[in-house]
Amino acid sequence: MKIKSKPLEILIQTIFQKAGCKKIEADRIAEYLTRASLVGHDSHGVIRTPRYVDMIKDGHIVPNVKPQILMDSNNFSIVDGVDGFGQTVGPFSCMLGIKKAKKYGNSIIAVKNSGHLGRIGDFSEMAAAKNLISIHFVNSIAGLLVSPFGSWERRFSTNPFSAGVPIKNNNPFILDFATSLVAEGKAYVAHQGGKAIPKDALINDKGNDTNDTSVLYGTKDPNAKSSRGGTGALKPFGLHKGSGLSFLCEFLAGALTGSGMGREDKSKPFRNGMLSIYINPSKYVSGKDYNDEIKRYIKFFKSAKPIVDGNEILMPGEPELRNKNDRLKNGIPMTKITWDAITETANYLKIDKNLITKCL
Repeated sequence: MKIKSKPLEILIQTIFQKAGCKKIEADRIAEYLTRASLVGHDSHGVIRTPRYVDMIKDGHIVPNVKPQILMDSNNFSIVDGVDGFGQTVGPFSCMLGIKKAKKYGNSIIAVKNSGHLGRIGDFSEMAAAKNLISIHFVNSIAGLLVSPFGSWERRFSTNPFSAGVPIKNNNPFILDFATSLVAEGKAYVAHQGGKAIPKDALINDKGNDTNDTSVLYGTKDPNAKSSRGGTGALKPFGLHKGSGLSFLCEFLAGALTGSGMGREDKSKPFRNGMLSIYINPSKYVSGKDYNDEIKRYIKFFKSAKPIVDGNEILMPGEPELRNKNDRLKNGIPMTKITWDAITETANYLKIDKNLITKCL
């Protein structure tokens, strides 16, 4: 089924306002979740809505918090998310990093105690829009889902990595991926009857590759909103290379920020840590030389002959832009199970049914 994006964003905003968020925060959460779905990152999009609402109900996330700056210097800050929504903590931290990098040439922002930060590529895009390069390392505590290379036992979260580079007179380069072979949200989309994940994306407790998502969730029930009680794990991408990058995310986003590295502790709620680096290229290199070299290389990169005739070599960020243009026009594809879960949440909160109908 296809869902209209603008009415969907209004519905999601209303859900979070009814769930206890002030309008300004509900607007922001809805904007980021809808945008993730528009660009094709469905794993971090509106599918998260029922989970987030459950986290509010369970006291695992706190609406309407104001992030706290624990330590501040010219180009370095530590931000405490105070257990608030990542869609509040993340943009606050990103804008702080942008402001400092604009002034001093670079900045490093450490984030601790944030709720789920959502699509990390949003922050790369924010920085690129201000003509800044940015690099982001993310981990989580109490969210173990991924095995290290050579094991099936969980030791990592999906530990995303993202980077962005502005390109003059062009769309930015945006790299954004989980260090697991697939993001957990993509496994959840598949669990709800959406696009299947690769056959080797998961590993069971016998050490065998699989794409049976019950290995992760411990159930075949597609509406297992928060259960991740399976005995297997997601696998890291790229064998030992992805496993090593995930470990680096633990060091930088967990230990260095003070947020904490991954642990087995069911008494702790899910929290993200993030270490972000912002670089102002205008402080380092001649603008003309820099832009001319990027332009030259992009032309060279795209001149590579595709394996399949008629295909195009795409830069990171281009598939997302094409998805966005298509989905704005034709609607966001969604499984009935996912849509039913969102409408069930809306009905639980006694939201006007007309807001639901307008999405279809």
